[in-house]
Amino acid sequence: MRRQTRAINSLILVKILEEFKAFIARGNVIDLAVGVIIGGAFGKIVSSLVNDIVMPPIGLLLANVNFNNLFISLNGKTYPTLAAAREQGAPVLAYGAFLNAVVEFFIVAACIFLVVKTINKLHAAAPKPAPEPPRSERLLEEIRDDGCRVLTHRTSLTPLRKLWIAWKTWARRQ
Repeated sequence: MRRQTRAINSLILVKILEEFKAFIARGNVIDLAVGVIIGGAFGKIVSSLVNDIVMPPIGLLLANVNFNNLFISLNGKTYPTLAAAREQGAPVLAYGAFLNAVVEFFIVAACIFLVVKTINKLHAAAPKPAPEPPRSERLLEEIRDDGCRVLTHRTSLTPLRKLWIAWKTWARRQ
């Protein structure tokens, strides 16, 4: 009995592993994993861009303000830096870090916008083939073409007479 239970459990485990392998091997799961990894790396680059390149000149223009040190102490005490306030366990609103996060968000959003816009242009550049015209339209084209052939030989006919001949030519083909 125990052997059968072990065999059943191993079969179930093998089946689960096969399903998991099929799930992981699907293209969209792999694409998602690559996107998450690249997104994480891109997030680090943007954080460095904001904290080390964008915000210092802005802080310099605003009288040497370090945005990472902008905070409001909620307990009424004053602290020299945000790190000192957090070290003492003080409740703080770190609005400078929030401003940095907002700037990071806008940079990432702008980059994603540019990527999506470029991809959309590439998709729009590929012309779509014209759909097959319906049967009735093809028949009308044949009537027109046959009528034109007939009418080119009879150029002295009135437009009404030409239309009558085109219709008669089409009627004979039916």
